[in-house]
Parts: sequence; structure tokens; C-alpha cells
Amino acid sequence: MSDQPIDGITAVTVAGAETAPGPAEGAATLGLGASVPPADAAAKTTGVYPYTADLWAEGLLWAAVLRAPHPRARIRGIDTTEAAALPGVRAVVTHLDVKGAPPGDRPPLASAEVRYHGEPVAAVAADHPETARLAAAAIAVDYEVLEPVTDPEKVFESEPLHPDGNIVRHIPLRYGNPDMNGEIVVEGVYRVGRQDPAPIGAEAGLAVPRPDGGVEVYTGTTDPHGDRDRLAACLALEPEQVKIYVTGVPGAFGDREDLGFELPLALLAIRTGSPVKLAATREESFLGHPHRHPTMLRYWHHADREGKLVKVEAQLLMDAGAYADGSAEALAAAVSFAAGPYRVPNAVVDGWAVRTNNPPSGHLRGEGALQVCAAYEGQMDKLAARLGLDPAEVRARNVMGTGDPLPTGQAVTCPAPVAALLRAVRETPLPPPPDEEWVLPGGPDGAADPGAVRRGVGYALGMVHMLGAEGTDEVSTATVKVEGSVATVLCAAVDTGQGFATLARQIVQDVLGVEEVHVAPVDTDQPPAGPGLRGRHTWVSGGAVERAAKMVRTQLLQPLASTFGMSPELLTITDGKITSYDGVLSTTVAEALEGKELWATAQCRPHPTEPLNAAGQGDAFVGLAFAAVRAVVDVDVELGSVRVVEMAIAQDVGRVLNPAQLRARIEAGVTQGVGTALMEHLRVARGVVRRPDFADYALPTALDVPDIRIVELLEERDVVAPFGAKAAGAAPVVVSPAAVAAAVRAATGRPVNRLPIRPQSAVVNAGAQPQPQP
Repeated sequence: MSDQPIDGITAVTVAGAETAPGPAEGAATLGLGASVPPADAAAKTTGVYPYTADLWAEGLLWAAVLRAPHPRARIRGIDTTEAAALPGVRAVVTHLDVKGAPPGDRPPLASAEVRYHGEPVAAVAADHPETARLAAAAIAVDYEVLEPVTDPEKVFESEPLHPDGNIVRHIPLRYGNPDMNGEIVVEGVYRVGRQDPAPIGAEAGLAVPRPDGGVEVYTGTTDPHGDRDRLAACLALEPEQVKIYVTGVPGAFGDREDLGFELPLALLAIRTGSPVKLAATREESFLGHPHRHPTMLRYWHHADREGKLVKVEAQLLMDAGAYADGSAEALAAAVSFAAGPYRVPNAVVDGWAVRTNNPPSGHLRGEGALQVCAAYEGQMDKLAARLGLDPAEVRARNVMGTGDPLPTGQAVTCPAPVAALLRAVRETPLPPPPDEEWVLPGGPDGAADPGAVRRGVGYALGMVHMLGAEGTDEVSTATVKVEGSVATVLCAAVDTGQGFATLARQIVQDVLGVEEVHVAPVDTDQPPAGPGLRGRHTWVSGGAVERAAKMVRTQLLQPLASTFGMSPELLTITDGKITSYDGVLSTTVAEALEGKELWATAQCRPHPTEPLNAAGQGDAFVGLAFAAVRAVVDVDVELGSVRVVEMAIAQDVGRVLNPAQLRARIEAGVTQGVGTALMEHLRVARGVVRRPDFADYALPTALDVPDIRIVELLEERDVVAPFGAKAAGAAPVVVSPAAVAAAVRAATGRPVNRLPIRPQSAVVNAGAQPQPQP
């Protein structure tokens, strides 16, 4: 390991970091379809990968942020005198130092009012981290504490909590004949709690002042250009005066969105003229970043006596927290997918995203889609019970296919093999009953009585959208350079752990036959690639890399083809060799590249979408991905404890680009879904986050992860997507919680209408019988 100073910054690097174990004998080793190991695998597994918290600079100062202790209060004054007078304190900043305004409705530092517990109010830079924390605590803020509004149902009658009002967005979707009713009607009310993204690494950043009055920020962001533009707006600087360097991202399941973290760093660096570093505690991380939208959902499913859906009615209420952030987009997904991957001729859906004095909600895998999946799958179980049918059979009678419309009126033109996915998990053999008591609910030290344990099997189908929606201009730019036999990819797509850097290497290997491919570090001097959300980098950034690589390929092959009087299209590159269709030309890529430097830049922009209209209609989505999950659980019906035995998943992936990486993504998504179903819940009482730490916020451990069986990866390529591949990480997260809830229903006969599932929801009174098993 060596320390390498770069522009005054010390980055930890690892010699041989791109070395990894080879694949099994006979397997493809390079290009698309091969299980190419991540370049950073060795560094991450040995603990020497350079995250932001590892960076250091000469003359470094440390920052601390003062966060509001109240969920709602008026700020009557801020006195920084005592804090500024402490030895070692170099600067204190408040909203008065923010010269501009960022886009959106959230102030980077609270000014007249704080609207949620933990909102940033002021920040301090000092020569020692403990001095900075003491100084932040010494800032005297005169609060007039106000009564918080934390119940989303009450905001419609309450006074405005924000200058923009209490309703972020209302979508009234109307499809087909709203007056049509079915012979059978089932009703349900469902609730999904507040889930934290819980990244393994808390937020950290380093800001360095520039001679031109600007600033450079080193941070583990997923959207560097968006951060740059927001920071520049707040600092009243030109975007060119703010540069973002992306360092190692220690976990991200959406955006790492917290301008109240990055702005104080930039302000303090400019004010002091020194590098300033901030490493958040776990408590600050919980308070600072957005969470999954807590949602209340009321449903009415209408069907005929054969179980065919006639109409779906729903009312969705999403808690946006104090600020809008990504709530309008999450609501659009929730309303559009409110009926699930089923054929529904009529729909009446009203969705609201509202402001409260709860912690802000934002982007988290499958936002909107996860909440409605838990509800509509609960409804399908109720419908099956009412009709006396197998829950999987009711689903099979209603699944959508390619060409069917969504309730938004948009036709599903991409592959939608929902029936095949359901059939795959239905036909998979069930796991055997437990043969040892230690595997019963509660683990090795559990108190489960074998006689009180019931097994349940549940099914769930779900869908997610890929890329942005409702007119978002999705575009990414990439440059591919080849010099000698080494290729370099420049693209501002951040690899957050989803494997984009590995995919980019595979694409270039596949197109150019060059084995050694490097992906350059990301900064905002590169053209924008957009945020790392909804599988967009596989699509738009991967597509841009492929187009650039193909342009370089033409540059490489054109002279060779001209020499033999043929078209470049008649030449192929396989295993590092260039050959013509007739075998006359045969040479290696290395020989053809000798002494040459080739490069090309390309963009990828998918087909445009449109906003939903006043009736919730419109072609709002670029593409969709589907999954089916069968969950098997054991439930101690006396204690209410649940053990997930097995999760069988079949997923619509379009095309497998990296088998090992894809399976890892799916397994991780299922595990996160199990956490959503059983344990992950950020407790908030009257707007105050209770115990924001991992002692109280439970995450799945190795003992909680079930046997995950990927029974089918259905490769039906989406013709409009580069490589035909679909997003892989979000669909398992969306569908798994609903499947676990369905299995617990089957085991207990209880409604199970809340996520995470509370023990009391799985307790069965003496004499009660579970629902019939499929």
C-alpha cells in the first residue's frame, strides 16, 4: 500500500488492485456474458479501498454541523460568538453565508424555521474534530418551538408547513370506466414504514479552496454534476468554479442526497482558505439523508367470480417529510403501478405526496413501486381467500403480457414475461421441513416451540421502471481511448457498487478485443452522465460506452478493410483476433493497434417520455422490469417470530451481461427486501428520530439471510435497450417484502397489512387456523 499525493490530496491506492481469481475452466473470460470480477474487489475485501474518509490534505481543518433538536421551530436568532471564540476554531457559517438559492424547496441551512429533526442550521471548522464538535454545540440558537404536524392525514387541514404548501403532488388517475364494479370486492388498508438506506459507510467529504474563489469537493456522491450545479447555485458561483471529484462510494441504494452536508464543507473551505473535512457519525448519517417514503394505502379490488380483475380502486398517501426532494417522482411510480403487473380494464387511483415535519423522504431502490406491491399483493391474497382459490392461480389468471396497457394508458412494449416468471417459481420444488430445532424462528438461541411453528408459502409479482420518467431527459456521454493495447473509458457514471466500471470494461473488451481496459476516476470535468438510479447507467452510460467503442472499432478496421478492398462490416474481432469473412485477412488486435492512438466520444439518449396528464395518463416510462418471488417462512405463532426459509426468484433480466455480478445483485436485493419485510424500521415519535443507530435499527445479518434460489433469469431482450439488458437490483427489493408478507399470511391466517411485520401481527390465537396452503 502506498500514499500518493494528488493536488495536495493523499489517496490510498493498492498495488495490483485489478488482480482477481480467474474464472472456471471453459468459461468466457472477457467481454459481455463473462463473469468478469470487479477491478476493486481485492481492495474492498482487504479493507484498503480509498473511501473519502481516508483522504487527507496539508493544513486540514475539521468540520462539524449543528443540527436542529426539534422537528419544528421558528428561529428567532443564532449567536455564534461563543463558538467562534473557542481556541482552534477557524470559522462558523450559517444561512447568512449562503449567497444563492439551490433548485428545489429545501434550504441548505435553515434560516427562518426548522422543519424536521436534524435539519442543518450552522457549521464550524476547527483544527481538531472534537474542537469542531464542541464549537458546534456552543452555537446558541433561539428557538420558538412549534407544534409539529407528523400525521400525513392531518396536513390537509393544518396550516402551511412550507411556503409551497403542504401538498407536494396529487395524481388523480382515471382509466377505463370508473363506474364499473365487480361481483366480488375485497378491501384492505396497508402501511409501509420508514426504511433507511443504511449505507455501510457514513457520509464523508473533503473540500479544497481554489485560487479563483471556487472550490473542489471530494465526496462519495452518485450524482456529481447535480451536486456541482446545486453547490454553485448556493455559493453564487459559476458551475466551472465548482469541481466534484467522486471518491469511493461506501454504499448507495439511490441518491446519496444531502446538500446540507456538502454545502457547509464548501462554505468553510472558501471562508478559511484551507482544506476542510467532515466525516459524519452514524447518528448524523441517519438524520441527514432521506429515507423510504412511509405510505398508507387503501385498496378495493373488484373481480368476477372466476377471479378476473374488473377494477382497482386505490388511495395512496405518501409522507414526503419536510421537503419535496424526489417525492413527485416516487408518487408517479406508485400511482402508475398501483394495480401491479396485472391486466386491469378499469382503475381509479388517487395519490398524494404531502409535506410533514417528519424526516425527509427521497430516492431508495424501488421508491413508490415497493409500497404499492405490498398492498396489491395483499389484495390478491384476499381475493384468493374469498374465492377459495390458490393464491398463485388467482395471479396467473390476471398477469399482463407484452402489449397490455398500464392504467396510465401506456402500452407495455418491452418484454413482459410475467406468466413465465410466475410459472417458474410455482414449479420449483418446495424446501423440506426443518430437521433440527436450531433452524426454527429465533435462531440458535431462539425460544421457539416446535409445536407452535407453522410453515407458510407466499407469492408476489412486481414491476419497476428503468431510467427517469415523465419527460426526464436521460442522456450520458462516454469517451473510449485506445493507445497501444490499452483502452481507457472516461464516463461520469459513478460505480456505487452496482458494477458499472466492470460493465464498461466488458463492453470495450467485447467490441474491440482489447484485454486491458481501465475506467478513469469520475469528476465534473467530464460530460454529465446523470445520477445512478433505476439501472440507468447500464442503459444510457453503457450504451454511450458501446457507441464510442464501436466508433473506435471503425477507425481501427477501416484502413485494414480498405487495403483488401472490402467493407469494415466484413471484418470480425474475436478473442483478440481480426479476421475477414473469407479468411484472407487475419491479424491480431495488438498488431493492428501498434503505434496508433484512437479515440471517440458518443452519447446515448433513450426515446423521450411525457408527463402524466390531469387524469394520470401518458407514456411516462422508458422501460419496465418484472420479477416473481415465492417465499417460504416458518412462523412461531405463539411468539410471532418469523424465519424466512427460502426465497425462490425468477426475474426478467433481458440479457445476462455478467452472470456472477447479476446473481450477486439479485441476492443482495432479496436480502434487502427481507430486511424491509421483517426488521428495518426507523422509529420516529412526534417527528423525533428515536435512537438513530445500528443498535436500534436492525439490518439482516448472515443468520437472517434465507436460502436464495434464482430459479430463472429470463433473457428476452428489450430491443430498444443497449445490449437488450434490464435493470436488476430494484425488482427483487420491490417484490420480496410482499412475498414474505404473503407467506406469513398463509402460515397464520392473519391479515399482515403492515411492513415491517410486527411480531403481534404473526401471533395466532388458540384454535385459529391458517389459510389453506397451495
